[in-house]
Amino acid sequence: MINDNKKGIEYVIELQKESTRSEIERVVNLLLQTELSEFLNYEKYDYSGYNSGNSRNGYYSRTIHTEYGDIDVLVPRDRNGEFKQQTLKSHSRRTDSLEETIINLYSKGMTTEDISQMIEKMYGHHYSPASVSNITDVIIDDIEKFHNRTFEKDYLAVFVDATFINVRRNGTVTKEAVLIAIGIDHEGYKEVLDYVINPIESSTIYQEMLLSLRERGLKNIDIIVSDALSGIRDACLEVYPNAKHQTCWAHLLRNAWKKVKKKDRSEVAHRISEIHQSRTLEEAEQKLQQFIVDYQKEYPRMVKPFVDNPSLFSFFDFPKVSRTLYTTNVIENFNKLLKADYNKKGSFPSVKALEKYVYVRVVSYNNKFKNRKHRNFDKLD
Repeated sequence: MINDNKKGIEYVIELQKESTRSEIERVVNLLLQTELSEFLNYEKYDYSGYNSGNSRNGYYSRTIHTEYGDIDVLVPRDRNGEFKQQTLKSHSRRTDSLEETIINLYSKGMTTEDISQMIEKMYGHHYSPASVSNITDVIIDDIEKFHNRTFEKDYLAVFVDATFINVRRNGTVTKEAVLIAIGIDHEGYKEVLDYVINPIESSTIYQEMLLSLRERGLKNIDIIVSDALSGIRDACLEVYPNAKHQTCWAHLLRNAWKKVKKKDRSEVAHRISEIHQSRTLEEAEQKLQQFIVDYQKEYPRMVKPFVDNPSLFSFFDFPKVSRTLYTTNVIENFNKLLKADYNKKGSFPSVKALEKYVYVRVVSYNNKFKNRKHRNFDKLD
């Protein structure tokens, strides 16, 4: 009877061990697939991936030794051979370097509690969420250096916009604004220049961000692209008076959409798209004036942002790359990466936690694009 009980206990332990091993294997493979999707900038089977210039190209298998047994890892590949996974150390057969593993997991959107449980399964010992948080604090100095780094070149375009993320501040969960500036230099390479976390989005904060960039060496910007936030044009041009300013047409379209009847939305959207897709500035101005005439009486509030707006057609001054400059889509794409992992968290326990999270995404983004010219900017050669 004793032997039977012992065998039964051993059997249960083995089942638990296998369950844990299987879960580790599932999560690691999921992280690898997520890394590739972020690198390619589209999900598997997503239509946007067609003719994107790169695609998935199968995988190769590796066996990794963990506390709970070997796991089979399928490392995905891309067609161009440019993808370098960061979830596992190259050529490693063990899940070593605990600190690196924790920071990698954190950068992929896992909470400190999730990581704590995961590390216990992978390494066989417990790390509290507080301990995990302390380990990720090693990047605090790097964050400070990022916000204070200097610039030695000018930028053709700088895009500024914000996204909102739930974070706990003073015991209450509120939506915090993450204000972001992304630049594209004259050779076509883009990077996140800076970001600011603030309770609200305001033109004053953008102005302070741009002023910081100028003081750190970014002397000239040819064009600044933003939404239609009140006062933002003057705020940007006060810091960079020689720059041109462009109002994002995607924001104009979304705002117009909210101010018209449902029956007119498709037609209004079509008319607005026709304006900014005009071949010449003269054609665009003619279509704009006709648009104002046609809708001024019925929808004066919808038309107002288009009247006497000096920032509607600045992108025409850059014909080779104009298709990139009439919206803030560059930042919209970055925000998708932020939100993809943020949705797993629900909210951040503190502003510091959000700061660390945004920073690791910024570093990943900048590393990804540091040697890849933005679409259409090869025409500048």
